[in-house]
Amino acid sequence: MRRSFFAVALAGLLLTGQAWSQECSQTIEGNDQIQFNKKELRVSKSCKEVTVTLKHVGQLAANVMGHNFVLSKTPDFQAIAQAGQGAGPPNFLPAGDARIIASSNIIGGGQEVAVKIDMSKLTPGGDYTFFCSFPGHFVLMNGKFIIE
Repeated sequence: MRRSFFAVALAGLLLTGQAWSQECSQTIEGNDQIQFNKKELRVSKSCKEVTVTLKHVGQLAANVMGHNFVLSKTPDFQAIAQAGQGAGPPNFLPAGDARIIASSNIIGGGQEVAVKIDMSKLTPGGDYTFFCSFPGHFVLMNGKFIIE
């Protein structure tokens, strides 16, 4: 009886640890149809850092159908994306723009990239949007970044 109690307790701790690590690590996919597979990413306010991995599950090259992951406050995301079009390749982001909280490089089909987000820069309950800054993609490829 005592042994089974400890086995259940240990399993619970392992599962809790697994759930905990998943909250601080997220994966999102972009495809050749200009879509992310998620419209929101939820992360725990207890995370000091969050790693977002972007996987490009399409086949087209980065210069044709490139994707990246950019995080900003929601009121800033469209202006950043539009400024990025003027900035051009390789990442279609204005250099040194303080409104960009985190961003990855542009990747093409079959590639993946990870970006680390310092959660001390974010406020739980704040209004944040993630998007792709490749020209025109931000219109369809955006979603909410929610801290709970």
